[in-house]
Amino acid sequence: MFTKISNVYDKALNWNDSGSLRLKCREVFSRGKICAGKSSYDSDSPSITVTTSEKVLVPGSKTDASASAIEESEVVEEVDPLAMEDDVEVESTEELFSSELISVDKNVDDEEETVSVNLVSEIGELEGARASNDLDAVKSGKAFRTTKRSIPPPGTGKKIYQIDPYLETHRPHLDYRFAQYKKMREEIDKYEGGLEIFSRGYEKLGFNRSTTGVTYREWAPGAKSASLIGDFNNWNPNADVMTQNEFGVWEVFLPNNADGSSPIPHGSRVKIHMDTPTGIKDSIPAWIRFSVQAPGEIPYNGIYYDPPEEERYVFQHPRPKRPKSLRIYEAHVGMSSTEPKINTYAEFRDDVLPRIKMLGYNAVQLMAIQEHSYYASFGYHVTNFFAPSSRCGTPDDLKSLIDKAHELGLLVLMDIVHSHASNNVLDGLNMFDGTDGQYFHSGARGYHWMWDSRLFNYGSWEVLRFLLSNARWWLDEYKFDGFRFDGVTSMMYTHHGLQMAFTGNYDEYFGLATDVDAVVYLMLVNDLIHGLFPEAVTVGEDVSGMPTFGIPVQDGGVGFDYRLHMAVADKWIELLKKRDEDWQMGDIVHTLTNRRWSEKCVVYAESHDQALVGDKTIAFWLMDKDMYDFMALDRPSTPLIDRGIALHKMIRLITMGLGGEGYLNFMGNEFGHPEWIDFPRGEQHLPDGRVIPGNNNSYDKCRRRFDLGDAEYLRYHGMQQFDQAMQHLEDRYGFMTSQHQYISRKDEGDRVIVFERGDLVFVFNFHWTTSYSDYRVGCLKPGKYKVVLDSDSKLFGGFNRIDPDADYFSMEGMYDNRPNSFMLYTPCRTAVVYALVD
Repeated sequence: MFTKISNVYDKALNWNDSGSLRLKCREVFSRGKICAGKSSYDSDSPSITVTTSEKVLVPGSKTDASASAIEESEVVEEVDPLAMEDDVEVESTEELFSSELISVDKNVDDEEETVSVNLVSEIGELEGARASNDLDAVKSGKAFRTTKRSIPPPGTGKKIYQIDPYLETHRPHLDYRFAQYKKMREEIDKYEGGLEIFSRGYEKLGFNRSTTGVTYREWAPGAKSASLIGDFNNWNPNADVMTQNEFGVWEVFLPNNADGSSPIPHGSRVKIHMDTPTGIKDSIPAWIRFSVQAPGEIPYNGIYYDPPEEERYVFQHPRPKRPKSLRIYEAHVGMSSTEPKINTYAEFRDDVLPRIKMLGYNAVQLMAIQEHSYYASFGYHVTNFFAPSSRCGTPDDLKSLIDKAHELGLLVLMDIVHSHASNNVLDGLNMFDGTDGQYFHSGARGYHWMWDSRLFNYGSWEVLRFLLSNARWWLDEYKFDGFRFDGVTSMMYTHHGLQMAFTGNYDEYFGLATDVDAVVYLMLVNDLIHGLFPEAVTVGEDVSGMPTFGIPVQDGGVGFDYRLHMAVADKWIELLKKRDEDWQMGDIVHTLTNRRWSEKCVVYAESHDQALVGDKTIAFWLMDKDMYDFMALDRPSTPLIDRGIALHKMIRLITMGLGGEGYLNFMGNEFGHPEWIDFPRGEQHLPDGRVIPGNNNSYDKCRRRFDLGDAEYLRYHGMQQFDQAMQHLEDRYGFMTSQHQYISRKDEGDRVIVFERGDLVFVFNFHWTTSYSDYRVGCLKPGKYKVVLDSDSKLFGGFNRIDPDADYFSMEGMYDNRPNSFMLYTPCRTAVVYALVD
């Protein structure tokens, strides 16, 4: 977008004699905020108003017929300060704004100096430099320069029919879905200036500090009156009364104190006091950026979080590039300590991140980041969507954790919850303005009976602003590298996937049960994320198998990079309840490979779901109570332990080898963490008189015993070593993303599975007693093969029945439909990987 800015900025911008730009003061543009048309936010008290008759172009758009233009009238633009060193000369604008975030033209016309500012994405934001207020960092090359970011226009949405011709039978539904998406994009362009601006709602709503004071805005159309209360005004509801505009947005501006300090001190408790259709209520602001629970209190308090510059964390390391193969370590910061306590962001940063790197994972997925008042909800009943969980530390502590992960080369994915919200009224969004239909559907459609939570109305304009801005907030402010979207199946269908057994029939996906508004939201949020952050990763938790889920939006898909392959974990639990003799090799292979072509999956043998109380981990299913007494190496093992350790390794390797293009493991499960997760909880008295016993609010089962995996005198250590070797094998060969995959054998009699992925040959012998010598397996390429991973190695708690130095030479001739083959020894309950040696 280009606009004309007059001499009002002379104090900020000045040209020296050589024509280069000199920054004369500490206040230069950081962001531009545009309000026009349908926007609910007309002005800011401290804003600078510029009147122009020129068209203002949407960021990233073109000056052709397809470009959207904001009305040719008054444009209200707020310029926030970007603190920089005084009187620093920059030889060219490209040196400062290398990615064309700001372009400056010198025009002299009738003694008027004008500047054209290209507001593409975030104006003038240089990662690191903005946070550190250090222009010298930019000149020295130490600041992290952003690339030009824009959201591409919608495509045709027709490629899905080339990818899957069977979709033609449901073309009316799919074309309607894409038309609704395009219509929403056009509406956002027309009334909000584009998706890029629309997704920066946090720059208008909630608390925003300017040079002259603090502006607080809240969308609460059902409220009759509103005022801002808190420690700063002694909770006086008559002190800072808010005014409402025609869009239901309440606003109040608090000027700075006489000494220039903020009218609301950092760390103050704040709430919005409202007269609503259901009575007077004090609520935490919906866009609050930090909230805490005071000792002895149940509801949370909103906190005005605006620390002084010297206390703000400064990012030091750029985001890593997205890896070709994604190996995710799923983690919960609070329960990541070996001690029975709530762990902190700082302790996770120092103790757990190096462990994840050592194990060979290249991404960490953090659960329970968004604030949730009920700890035992595992973070899935979110109360404050823009606030990181205060149980583990401050927002700056979280930033430090993410920066450390980036230093280690780890992506940081966030388990984001946009599928539902906490039912809490006092500290959540439920009944925020006294009505049940503000953020959520009214009535039964807005309530999830199984989760006891509220369901968003994805067709609401302001709900879209809230959720899209929320996704961008975590990427922009905290430098997350992407998301795992929770509960996507619940979003996409009006039945929420409850009591529904998906068979793969396309009628189940494209019909009246599909919530098109929710699917359109998912398309928009993927559009936003991939447009502004091309390296970002999105993973969707979908159990239904929705076709087009992992196809780009412009091609007609929903837009996720990966689908979470949830059926695999269920299959392993199903098999573990059976005898070994009842396991079917074809059934295992089918489950692992039953995924849509061209749509990538993240697979897992078990996640946090299987570790919760009431369920069992794979290790616990396999070894049960023997884990308590027979895991020490100085004690004799038992048949149950031997079987359990062997199958634990095999299950994980075949899952990674065949199940997807990405892999996930929940923390501690790599070494067979004993027992289950049981969050601290008290006794519950139900309305019908029943009592659900608690656990005395104990943290004993709400921690991770990493010390068990590290103890070389325990059998857990061998299991951990195997998982580490498995991750490093994938890192070396990249077999999960290899285009070559061929299953040459699934022998029900021998209980043997053989497959190729890349240049590797995987051989699994699931037989419980029979080992095979001179066993012939097929392969594609001729040559010499060597063992590169052996689950039976003594290092991994095995019996050392395979010679690690043996050479295996292929023979020509068709075998198992392969042009070559070689002979080997495959002991019972082992998995061995062979690599072609150049």
